Amino acid sequence: MNALPIMAVIDLTNASFGATRKPYSGKYEGMAVVDRDKKKLQKKAATLVEALPYLKKYAGDIFVIKYGGHAMGDPKLALQFAEDITLLKQVGIHPVIVHGGGPQIGKMLERLEIKSEFIDGLRVTNKATVEVAEMVLCGNICKAIVADIQAAGGRAIGLSGKDDALVTATKMDRTKADPDSNIEKVIDLGFVGDPTNVDPTLLRQTIEAGVIPVISPIAAGNDGHTYNINADTMAGAIAGALNARRFFLLTDVPGVLGKEGEMLAELDRTEIKGLIEDGTISGGMLPKVDTCLKAAEKGVNGAVILDGRVKHALLLEIFTESGAGTLIRA
Repeated sequence: MNALPIMAVIDLTNASFGATRKPYSGKYEGMAVVDRDKKKLQKKAATLVEALPYLKKYAGDIFVIKYGGHAMGDPKLALQFAEDITLLKQVGIHPVIVHGGGPQIGKMLERLEIKSEFIDGLRVTNKATVEVAEMVLCGNICKAIVADIQAAGGRAIGLSGKDDALVTATKMDRTKADPDSNIEKVIDLGFVGDPTNVDPTLLRQTIEAGVIPVISPIAAGNDGHTYNINADTMAGAIAGALNARRFFLLTDVPGVLGKEGEMLAELDRTEIKGLIEDGTISGGMLPKVDTCLKAAEKGVNGAVILDGRVKHALLLEIFTESGAGTLIRA
């Protein structure tokens, strides 16, 4: 897909993606416009100027985006996300999306009266549950994202780890210490998997064809079983296999927060280790930071944790000097 001129596709200030030029509706005095808001237009022009070096910097690069959280459940934010992704493709960046869907799976299990069991925050996935997960992720969520991108003017295709053996999974192994004996016991989570191999051939062919891949975190194992994979983990593995320039984790928090609640703009492995040791990084942020570090170790230039609930968060992170999240490097 050929990149369109920047002025035709990008308006970071007002987010009027794809808008056609509207005739002026104000008052005229001869040839002079008397009520046009020049400051607003100048601000838009300044935003475009600020974006220009980043457009040059990232042209032709692959960005892997893990899409999930409340941003995916809000129809308005979902459409804005689709517009942003389409814009990235139009200006010469190649987005690859890996989506989540835990809450939607939970709702469908409730409708079907299939009980869910959780161990340390992880859903125990039996055969019935993994079938529901595949149906919701591949047949519902993935197709909805594809439809939104195509409605925004882009081209997209829905895939899963099963397609062309894109991702091969193995059964996840987890252990837990018995509180009485302190002996480590193996936890059986059922059909929950880890991505052990990624073959990016199909993704590269899709990218070269000008199409945006949208990937569900479902994969087959060498044992013939279907596995549900954590979307963050799968997205990080795909980013590494593609040697992506950037890996983005869209979450429900602004990024990695410091002791005073301030957002930390950039971190490396040493800094992260210290923040974990003093308890600043804890809880649900630990696996996200670990995923980002692993992606960076596999060749990703940088990973970013940012708040997907913020309007046009991706564009702000990519095309502005200040960014919008926490950049993590190995």
